[in-house]
Amino acid sequence: MTRHLTAIIEKEGNGYVALCPELDVASQGDTIEESRKNLLEAVELFFETASPEEVNQRLHGEIYVTQFEVTSA
Repeated sequence: MTRHLTAIIEKEGNGYVALCPELDVASQGDTIEESRKNLLEAVELFFETASPEEVNQRLHGEIYVTQFEVTSA
């Protein structure tokens, strides 16, 4: 089964952290591409090892990623 999931990648220190919000699975890497690849591997491993019940429990529905503007002091 092919699933379309979201990767949110954020610079942290000297590297990058990647998060799949649908499953709450994260990984990291030295580059954006490395963190994305590592996240893919982590998600694949999750699907290989998790029970169907755990997948259903952790798999969130639709995820929307957007930006907004706020003024701060």
